[in-house]
Amino acid sequence: MAQQMNSDTLTLADLRPEQQGEIVKIETEDGVFKRRMQSLGVVAGTPVTLDRSAPLGDPRIYSLMGYSLGLRNAEAQQIRIRLK
Repeated sequence: MAQQMNSDTLTLADLRPEQQGEIVKIETEDGVFKRRMQSLGVVAGTPVTLDRSAPLGDPRIYSLMGYSLGLRNAEAQQIRIRLK
């Protein structure tokens, strides 16, 4: 599990099925990844939930803005969320 940045945020990879989160920010130096995520609606304030995981837990499928987004855990760890 990724370490928490502070007491009120965690990474998208830490989200559990019964929880709903809200995107806070994308933490990466990879501009291509950041722009791709933003173009898919991964922007501050967007609600997100975990739909399901692969049998071994990676990748995971998240719901946001009316669609499903599949991310590897390494990618999800770069996205900070706040639980709602």
